[in-house]
Amino acid sequence: MGSLLDIAKVRADFPLLDTKVYGKNLVYLDNGATTQKPLSVLSAVEEYYTEYNSNVHRGVHLLSQKATSAYEESRKKVAAYINAAHSYEVIFTKGTTDAINLVASSFGRKYLNAGDSILISAMEHHSNIVPWQMICEERGATLKVIPMDKNGVLQLDLLPSLLDDKVKLVSFTYVSNSLGTINPVKEIIRQAHEKNIPVMIDAAQAIQHIPVDVQALDVDFIAFSGHKIYAPMGIGVLYGKEKWLNDMPPYQGGGDMIKTVTFEKTIYNELPYKFEAGTPDVSGAIGLGAAIDYVNSIGLDAIQVVEHELLSYGLEKLAEIEGIQFIGNAAARSGVISFLLEGIHPYDLGELLDKQGIAIRTGHHCTEPVMDFFGIPGTCRASFAFYNTKEEIDLLVAGIKRAAAILI
Repeated sequence: MGSLLDIAKVRADFPLLDTKVYGKNLVYLDNGATTQKPLSVLSAVEEYYTEYNSNVHRGVHLLSQKATSAYEESRKKVAAYINAAHSYEVIFTKGTTDAINLVASSFGRKYLNAGDSILISAMEHHSNIVPWQMICEERGATLKVIPMDKNGVLQLDLLPSLLDDKVKLVSFTYVSNSLGTINPVKEIIRQAHEKNIPVMIDAAQAIQHIPVDVQALDVDFIAFSGHKIYAPMGIGVLYGKEKWLNDMPPYQGGGDMIKTVTFEKTIYNELPYKFEAGTPDVSGAIGLGAAIDYVNSIGLDAIQVVEHELLSYGLEKLAEIEGIQFIGNAAARSGVISFLLEGIHPYDLGELLDKQGIAIRTGHHCTEPVMDFFGIPGTCRASFAFYNTKEEIDLLVAGIKRAAAILI
């Protein structure tokens, strides 16, 4: 691992990793919930607020011009990172949830009618379930689900029969946040497009781990959150193919999404501003641009190799713990290990690990249907970033054994 990245040097870029918790060195293994922020991102946000804080677009003064330039430069960085054909296909949102709600509302109002259906998968985060339920209820449509098996793998043999002429859109996760499963996105998109059905991907758990090329995938929409890819909270991205974004009605009304307004009629702005009503999160967008610069400086290929090593090592070492049960055993997986320890509630284990300075996530991970499928209340989830180490995994294993000795 050291031959690829100087991990000590990388970790020095993330000041919060040097924190102590209850007198112990922090072991941060909750990256699926949010990632830590490198100094370059923190500096970019501070520089905006201390040197050129101003609202974007339409301002003739220098500060506004500088802020607008930095904001739009970040849009170009996002477009390049996901290989969008045009930067105006990148819409800044509050995050993945906001982006999915935007598509559910705008696409749904335009294309979804009574008797139609939306197809999702059995492993979705609540943010890729509830917005579709809401628009389906409003429009008299139904929500259909691609089932999964006990390994946490989608049953793709059932997909052709599910993709009937009533399905108006397929929306599913690239990587499961609670199981770590990497879904076969190209194959699902191919089958959907054969029937002229557009596809949306929740890339919140993929964008920081896996190269996402929207043109190679031929995906119609993707959504992701900045805070999962080392950027600030409150900023996210919706990518949409130009043809869909032009045809869909605006999600919200207000400033910046208009060309002209009279009391009789409003003419909407062009892309991307049509979907960016009101003052945007300028500092968040600038921070996201800086985060993408940082990831590019490390190299996603190197990140993938390091994270794969961590995941393999984690699975191997955790498997040695007596009474452990892994939830999700897909061959293709990324970033996440979910597990239970026999006779111990996940919350209790999480609390005792916290007292040892080890941060993991416990609960249903906003995927209650997944937990219901496995017949469990929740799991313990360790999730990795490239700044984690094998030594931290050893501390996790030792911490679990120490907790088990207390609880059992």
